[in-house]
Amino acid sequence: MWAHRAWPGRFLPHPLPARERLRGYAGWCTAVEGNTTFYATPTRETVASWAEQTDPGFRFVLKLPKVVTHQHRLTGGDEALRVFLDTIEPLGPRAHALWIQLPASFGPTDVPALAGFLRRLPATHRYAVEVRHPAFFDDPGAVRALERTLGTVGAEWIPFDTTAFFRTPPTSDAERESWLKKPRTPLRTRALTDRPVVRYLGRDDPARTVEGWQPWLDVVTGWLREGRSPTVFVHTPDNADAPELARRFHQQVRARLPAVAPLPEPAPVGPSTLF
Repeated sequence: MWAHRAWPGRFLPHPLPARERLRGYAGWCTAVEGNTTFYATPTRETVASWAEQTDPGFRFVLKLPKVVTHQHRLTGGDEALRVFLDTIEPLGPRAHALWIQLPASFGPTDVPALAGFLRRLPATHRYAVEVRHPAFFDDPGAVRALERTLGTVGAEWIPFDTTAFFRTPPTSDAERESWLKKPRTPLRTRALTDRPVVRYLGRDDPARTVEGWQPWLDVVTGWLREGRSPTVFVHTPDNADAPELARRFHQQVRARLPAVAPLPEPAPVGPSTLF
């Protein structure tokens, strides 16, 4: 997301027209998850406005439509996929990866469908797959089969790290809601490509979020030293502090690897004053 009710006047200038909010967000972070494309494909004109508001190096990780991944389970929805791919064309290099999030019921027996789907996709894009079936985390044979399938087309496996979130019971309404909805998957830190993507869910307490991501500092630093270019998304149940937390994670990585480029300086959120 690049808009949240808690951000105007704090992270984003207020008031700010809807068509300028992404530009404001891009002053804080250089990547965004495109979760809304899961529910509805925007117009090509809307996507063109996203490109206008961001630099060519900005990274969109866009989720494929649910009609393709969940309703047809990768064996149909060809027209919806065609429209989606055509719609995102204005992003050009900003389309860092297309995110194939699969339902928890999509298990090892469905891997052949995933293999066939990946082979049909245009090679002009990078692809990253998120799975949630328990077997992909505790069955070594299922893990190897999925990794082989992804490796044949150079696709990445996206880990969604919820281990810190589920470590202790929820303490807020947002945490209680997420407790019922988010997957409880084991930690996975293995990258398959030079462009790993990580989704991390912390807590509404910033200190606990920072504490929970400490293992990722070692992992991400290691990837960077290997020449990989990781993208890390930091979430909390209410996401009220997400931009600031993302920048803090980046700062902690830079403290270990000063050669990592700094993030842009955010635009002022209020009017300029003399005092």
